[in-house]
This record gives sequence, structure tokens and C-alpha cells, in this order.
Amino acid sequence: MKDQQIETSDQFAVRQAKLEELRGKGIDPFRTNWDQTHTSAEAAGAWIEDEENSPVVSCAGRLVAIRKMGKASFARILDRAGTLQIYMKKDIVGEEAYDLFKKSLDLGDFIGMRGTLFKTKTGEITLRVQEFSLVSKSLRPLPEKWHGLQDDDQIYRQRYLDLISNEDSRKVFQTRSKIIRCIRNYLESKDFTEVETPILTSEAGGAAARPFTTHFNALDCPFYLRIALELYLKRLLVAGMDRVFEIGRNFRNEGLSRRHNPEFTMLEVYQAYSDYRGMMELIHGMVQAICEEVLGTTKITRYDETVIELGGEWREARYKDLIIEKTGDPEWFSRSKEEKLAWCEEEEIEVDPNREDFEVTNAVFEKRIEPTLIQPTFVTHVPKELVPLAKISPDDPDTVEVFELCINGQEIAPAYSEQNDPAVQRQQLERQAGEEQQKIDEDFLLALEHGMPPAGGMGVGIDRLIIMLTGVPSIRDVILFPSLKPIPKDQ
Repeated sequence: MKDQQIETSDQFAVRQAKLEELRGKGIDPFRTNWDQTHTSAEAAGAWIEDEENSPVVSCAGRLVAIRKMGKASFARILDRAGTLQIYMKKDIVGEEAYDLFKKSLDLGDFIGMRGTLFKTKTGEITLRVQEFSLVSKSLRPLPEKWHGLQDDDQIYRQRYLDLISNEDSRKVFQTRSKIIRCIRNYLESKDFTEVETPILTSEAGGAAARPFTTHFNALDCPFYLRIALELYLKRLLVAGMDRVFEIGRNFRNEGLSRRHNPEFTMLEVYQAYSDYRGMMELIHGMVQAICEEVLGTTKITRYDETVIELGGEWREARYKDLIIEKTGDPEWFSRSKEEKLAWCEEEEIEVDPNREDFEVTNAVFEKRIEPTLIQPTFVTHVPKELVPLAKISPDDPDTVEVFELCINGQEIAPAYSEQNDPAVQRQQLERQAGEEQQKIDEDFLLALEHGMPPAGGMGVGIDRLIIMLTGVPSIRDVILFPSLKPIPKDQ
């Protein structure tokens, strides 16, 4: 690493000298603009067989490959649409310009160029440059072409270099953008309205999670970065906005792992006069629309070559049945907490003995069952203690009308038949507040007392969904700039 830093420092000095030389010749190495008429893909699409009448195109991009020869050179530029080969000939651009290209330009520089298109003997559409200009000088070298960034920490800290050198990484984030656009289009086609709710809140509600706390100077009181979108969106159901959704950031001051980032993107959607089964239909249709419109397939290949099939019907299984199947104990739910803890110890499942009985059972689900649910599975009838904002199941008063959609070994989307009885909701929130040492959002309960229609509600972890749909191994691979510990200043 130290030798690499010295080498980088040497190249920086060489490029800095080139920069000063350019300025000495009256050349601005950082232009204001370039009239770009075509992206690389559009230029390739503009090629015609009759090369003598080839249209003139104007492109711009970063030099990522240069093959300098005598009186002619080939190079390759990278722009938002991909790459394009360019051909630079001394007789066409002129001696002075060609000398500038050979002696003063480096990999990483941005150039603008105009010219016509032709096809090489190997069949590659190429831009024959008639004129070009350096538009921005790169003072530091790019990662090696064939290897890119190899260190995970550097990939996440210097994502811009990763995106330059790693086509697969670029495709993941381009796919992410398309997936989110598809979600918006799908929900709008179902007559949902996109809304925005506060990120800074006076109460951290809607989930059992530790918030990030700040101080609102103008109001002289503590505020929190939201941990969920839910409570404000349900206020809008009270207001008569029967179908609403929001895609936004949530913040939870908790752990970091390959599945967790403290800052993450959620979709929450609420539909009046529906329930958790209506949400099943919604998420099933939405994911299959993404498969059709963005991916072109319902089969997703994971990083370990496992294939996930998202087509057809999805499995449905009750939470209790999965627990009994895993433990092999039909009487599990009538056992004492101590008996359950003893079983967990035998199975080497770490559980805090001070946890509530239902939390011990849920540890079995999260650590032994959920990771095995690779194919799409609706886990229904979850214990009521886990979800205080949902309606009690009429056929089992110990559970709530909830599903957790698990795919790829993790929860992708929980959904509820939303609780709209203000008295029952208060009881549930008071119980949760006592366990989690949280305050109750009285303003939300006040809104509920004005009447909220029956509704289905759902949250979709966008980052986890994209992990699954793109087949990458970690949440950090789908977040452009994931949370990282700062590098000490002395390093």
C-alpha cells in the first residue's frame, strides 16, 4: 500500500506538471461546457452503412483506454451510456492537436470530440475524430483497467472509482434506478398518490428501533431522524387520502452488517378498504412487474448460483407451523420460557435470557428459519406482541393479520391489516412503549380518534429487494455511499 501511495504521488506530480504546461500554452484544462449531441450508445445507433454520408456526432466522456501509435491512435471513452471507441489521426485533427493528444492527455481525462462514424475491420463502430478538446484534466490515476478496486473498504469509500472501473457495479446502480422508477409507475397505475412526510420528528414512532437524536435549535427541543414512515402516512388515511405511498430514507441507530445499514430506503404503502391479503396481491404484482419490465426474467441467480423463482404463485406458511416444524415440538407454544431457552442453548442459538418469551421464539425464527426461506414465502399470523400496529386475527387471538414476505433468506416486506380502533391501538402502543422505553405519539392517537378507514399497509425494504433482484451478496453493494467509520486523520 505504501509503494502504491508513492507511485500515485509520483503520477500526481507528473500530471500536475502537464496541467501547468497546458495553462502556459493558453489552454484551459477545465472547460465550462461541451456541446454533446450524442451519448456513446446514441452515437453507435447513428451509424449508417453509407459512411461517406455518416452524420457528424459530438460526444464527451472520460478516457479509459489509450493505444497510441505513430500517426494514428485508438482510444475509448466512458460516459453514462457505456463506452465508445474513438480514432484519432494526425492528418485529420492536425499536427498540433495530435501532439497534444499524445503528450498531454492521460487516462482519466475528460474530452469532447466531434466526428463521423465508421466500422473497423473487427466490426466495432468507431468515432473518427475531426476535432477534440480537453474539457477536464484528471490529476490522479484511475484503478487498473482489468482489476479495478480490490479492497472492499476502498470500493465503498471511493465509490466513484468503483463505478469508473467496474461495469458490474455500474449496472447494479442503473438497475436500482430502474426498479424504483418501475415501483413508482406501478403504484401510480393503481391510483396511489406519492407523498412526502417529515424526516425530522418530535417522536420516534412506527417501529421498535433506536433513533438518531438531534437538537432542533429554533424550537429548543430534541428531535429524531425518523425510524419509520408509518404514522404520518396513516394520518393521511384519516384525512381521506385512500391510497398513498412514500419512498424515503429511514434511520436506525443500530448495527452494521451485510444486511443492515443505519440509513436505508423504504417504501411504505397504505390502501383504505383493504387488508393484509390485499397487500399480498399488491407486492406479488409489483415484483412481477419489475421482473417483466426491468429484468426480463422471473429467475434470479444469486451470488452463490442459487436460482430464485419469482414467477407463479408464492408459498404461504403460518409462523407457528414453521416454528413447530423447526423445533419438532407440537407443544412449543405452551412450553415455559426456560424450556425454550434450554432448547436454544442445545441448538447454539444465542438469546438473551432476559428477553420476553415471544422474543425467544422469534430468535428461533430469525436465526434458524428465515435464512432458509430462499424462495418467496408469505409468513402469516405473526404473534401479536411483535406487531402492535396490526389487527388481531379473528381465528387466533394470539396472532395478528400480518405477513412477512421472505425471499433470499431475509424479510423483504412486512404487511398488516392496520389497527384502526384507537382504544386497542393505545393499549398496544403503551405496552410497546413500556418495553422499549419509548414515548407514545399522542398526536397520532388523536388523529385515529377522528376515524381511520380499514386499511392494508406494507413496508418494502428497497435495499434488500434490490439485493435479491440483482443477486449481490451485501447491502453495501446496492447503496452508493454506505455508512463507514471515518478514517483517522493521521492515516
